Amino acid sequence: MAETLAETGAEFLLVPNGSPYYRGKHDTRLNHMVARSVETGLPVIYLNMVGGQDDQVFDGASFGLNPHGALVFQLPQFDETVAHVDLACGPEGWRIEPGPVHVHASAWEQDYRVMVEGLRDYCRKTGFSKVLLGLSGGVDSALVAVIAADALGPENVRCVMLPSEYTSADSLADADALARALGCPYEHVPITPARDAVTETLAPLFEGRAPDLTEENIQSRLRGLLLMALSNKFGEMLLTTGNKSEVAVGYATIYGDMAGGYNPIKDLYKTRVFETCRWRNENHRDWMQGPGGEVIPPRIIDKPPSAELRADQKDSDSLPDYPELDAMLEILVDRDGSISDVVAAGFDAETARKVERLIYLSEYKRFQSAPGPRLTKRAFWLDRRYPIVNRFRDPSGGA
Repeated sequence: MAETLAETGAEFLLVPNGSPYYRGKHDTRLNHMVARSVETGLPVIYLNMVGGQDDQVFDGASFGLNPHGALVFQLPQFDETVAHVDLACGPEGWRIEPGPVHVHASAWEQDYRVMVEGLRDYCRKTGFSKVLLGLSGGVDSALVAVIAADALGPENVRCVMLPSEYTSADSLADADALARALGCPYEHVPITPARDAVTETLAPLFEGRAPDLTEENIQSRLRGLLLMALSNKFGEMLLTTGNKSEVAVGYATIYGDMAGGYNPIKDLYKTRVFETCRWRNENHRDWMQGPGGEVIPPRIIDKPPSAELRADQKDSDSLPDYPELDAMLEILVDRDGSISDVVAAGFDAETARKVERLIYLSEYKRFQSAPGPRLTKRAFWLDRRYPIVNRFRDPSGGA
């Protein structure tokens, strides 16, 4: 197409685009445009839009190339910019006059900016000026609270602690410390009275059956019910806080902690959640509306993850440790790899089959989950869709 334009008299190429972000996407765009410049011998002006739309965030970063791929200007990422671009015609045709070359931020900052801008634009376009979330004292809800504060301002982010008898004293203290550090409104709504009422109502039907995952999910769904009631009453959009690792293997309760209108960390694996928290504690930018400094208490980042739905519960009780789990998920989800690929990477075959089975069993949950900003090429929404039910997979977890 570009060669045809050159052959029919084009003197430079102007490429208006709506290219959404994913990690490393700018290099992909640049490589494509360098190839067009080299094959045509023409200057290329690549224009990209800015802003959020559902799960997509368009990051701008427009640029210009002279023939043979020489970068002559580079505009900022994520910020709307009006720039004057001059072209001069000489003996060899049109050339773009050199302009400022903006240096892009690190991958960590780009991802964080996408989560902030995605939430900010989603709220603006849906008419919400305020949000709320359940603040558990854990790392996922802590990061979502900080993203929301940076997107909308701390005064527009209601944090709600919904403790039960399984909520540790550390979690209570950590949630309180985070809310105070951010300057967000903070509520304390115990779920024990409501849980006792539900337990009493169901007792005749559950008689003779031992407690199991059902009772744990009741707690999660009661929290979802109470948070949705607050959302309805005060006109604040509920944010959900499940990371990509949990979303992948179904460690989230549908109609419980999955309840909500938007999930800022939906495409962020748990190991990256930890590192993003550390990055945010060490960095503050003008586009962040939340306070600078160490806003996430280090203990939230360092303590073993737990849903705290039963005594002494840890995520590692039923899942591989997150560095191992995320490495397997990256192969199975992001790279569309197989069990043999996971084993070749040094992981146990039986564990890999368990993880793959959980991924496919959880498809129905992901079909009903809130949208969230895309950070990778294989985010759970439009980028990776599988049938909810099928008969073509071996029940044992093989292909």
